[in-house]
Amino acid sequence: MEKRLGEVGLEDLYRAGGSTISIKEATHMYQAIAASRASDPDPRRVWKEVVSRRVLKPWHPHHLHQLVYYSVYANWDVSINGPPLYWFPSLDESKITNLGRIMEIHGPKLLGTSYKDPIESFSLFQKFSVQHPETYWSIVLGELSIVFHRSPSCILDNSKKLEPSGAWLPGAVLNIAECCLLPSTHPTKEDNSCALVWREEGRDDLDVNRMTLKELREQVMVVANAVDATFSKGDAIAIDMPMTVSAVVIYLGIILAGCVAVSIADSFAAKEIATRLRVSKAKAIFTQVYFWLSIFL
Repeated sequence: MEKRLGEVGLEDLYRAGGSTISIKEATHMYQAIAASRASDPDPRRVWKEVVSRRVLKPWHPHHLHQLVYYSVYANWDVSINGPPLYWFPSLDESKITNLGRIMEIHGPKLLGTSYKDPIESFSLFQKFSVQHPETYWSIVLGELSIVFHRSPSCILDNSKKLEPSGAWLPGAVLNIAECCLLPSTHPTKEDNSCALVWREEGRDDLDVNRMTLKELREQVMVVANAVDATFSKGDAIAIDMPMTVSAVVIYLGIILAGCVAVSIADSFAAKEIATRLRVSKAKAIFTQVYFWLSIFL
């Protein structure tokens, strides 16, 4: 059983810190934690205060971080409250998240004067999303730039008793790769917006690579056109590759062409790959000739 915060002594902190902290630093840490606990008994606010005071440093051993964290949340009931919170965004940080931006735009209209900001009104907004799925998910679908080839008859159909969770977007037809690749008025989804960030394996000395949405769309179209010219819509096409930028382009190209992407882990043996090709009835497979192998001595 984890110690409660009030049971964690100066010696516990000093021992957990190992050679990274002195007795003076351990004393300062102990006093700061005690002050945080005295200001508010709520473990969420205690942990937030510990973080804001920068009591723990990146170079402190993980065991020390764990000791403080789990002692703060020693009485936390996960079954009721969910996982104990670790990171708390600032108000400014919360406003630039996707959800925070939606809340800032639509919160005052949907919640009226009850709406304050993305942090204080989070629970209220979440409750509204559950009680009014048609309104909330219409907003989210618009934010995600979802384009339907055939629009759904509604957002959520609860009329069928055999489907206790309801039927979402009944009758809708869309191509999710198309939705990913089309530019929109969303501030992070213009043609010159960054869509992919990656680094070549084995080339840690080089800068990371970036690809814009327009560049990604152009590359995906090459794959989609080739697949469309060779196969029929609904055909299964396998991918047996590591998660590289090429794999992302190929995956989106298969979906955009109207085919079914069959993902196969690149770590599988030939027999396991063959089994998955047979079960999925794949008409073709994208793979690569060689892999980088790094050996550390």
